[in-house]
Amino acid sequence: MGGLFGRVVSGNNLNEVVENRTNLSVQTLNGVRLSKRVAVGGLVGLDWYTGALLTPVGVGARYQFTRPSDQNLSAFVSADAGYGFSWFDKSSTGYIVRGGLMLNPGVGIRLGKPGRGGFTVTFSYKRQEAQVEKPLRWGEIKRDETRIYNRLSIRVGVSL
Repeated sequence: MGGLFGRVVSGNNLNEVVENRTNLSVQTLNGVRLSKRVAVGGLVGLDWYTGALLTPVGVGARYQFTRPSDQNLSAFVSADAGYGFSWFDKSSTGYIVRGGLMLNPGVGIRLGKPGRGGFTVTFSYKRQEAQVEKPLRWGEIKRDETRIYNRLSIRVGVSL
């Protein structure tokens, strides 16, 4: 569970608005440990962006780059990839949101002895694509948008 942090530019050249955005992200990765340093698995989550609720589904890998030992602290890198679906998105504005490609590389630390449960803190970059179909207004022929959510993700979690 964590936050997605970024800046958004919207509007046109005459009336451009830049805003900070903070959104909630929840994700679980379940898989297998291939060795003492490598783990892979499937992931599913929910990302609440201001204009869309997306459900990323994909695969993830974790590589512990510090030597496994009896220490309570270890560092790792992560790589997740998949597709963000809009299954649970409901719009009161008549917008139709369709998901897209999701990429999420990062680094993190794990607190806890090897072979036992522990806590994780991960810092990553999250890129999520989405397509939005908007209802036409008078005199318009197209209002569709391609959105690319670029966010810094900070998550805390539990590792078993």
